[in-house]
Amino acid sequence: MVIDEPATAAALAAGLNLTVDVVETLLAELQREYNGYTVNAPDADVASQSRNNSSTNGGNNGGNNAAPRGFELRNIAGGWRIYSRAEFAEIVGGFVLEGQTARLTQAALETLAVIAYRQPVSRARVSAIRGVNVDSVVRTLTQRGLIEDSGTDPESGAILYRTTSYFLERMGIGSVAELPQLSPHLPGLEGIEEYYDAGRM
Repeated sequence: MVIDEPATAAALAAGLNLTVDVVETLLAELQREYNGYTVNAPDADVASQSRNNSSTNGGNNGGNNAAPRGFELRNIAGGWRIYSRAEFAEIVGGFVLEGQTARLTQAALETLAVIAYRQPVSRARVSAIRGVNVDSVVRTLTQRGLIEDSGTDPESGAILYRTTSYFLERMGIGSVAELPQLSPHLPGLEGIEEYYDAGRM
């Protein structure tokens, strides 16, 4: 769920300290379970055992009463990945779109402010200014359409970010030049611009 690309059976085996054969068997079982063909969940095991104990012929139904999950495990592009089911795409999409309109967190607002005032700027520079890792916040801001890729730094090769026209629209301004000045809110830093200018010479 959290990696950026499909997980190979070998990578999962290494992470779980199991053999590749065992992992592939477990993945196949999970895939069938998520598709509703097996019942391996704890509650389902209890229910299944209860049915078997009360059965006069001692047989079981193979777990075929299980309903498919809202997600599925697919073997794709040389690895395994969890996807939401196609039939639930409209519902899942609704939640995603709703999330796009949710209010930004304090961390996201601070990161957006740094990018707005220092653009174009790299994630590393934003992290240095804020004192925390901002990778996930930058991804969120990019997904929301508030910032975008602005090329790469010629020296470091790092991706640079800038605000978008959608950001300006949401802020109700025509350009970043209309952003409020920070200097009135920074007491004791009247000569900060001269200091930065001197440092660049």
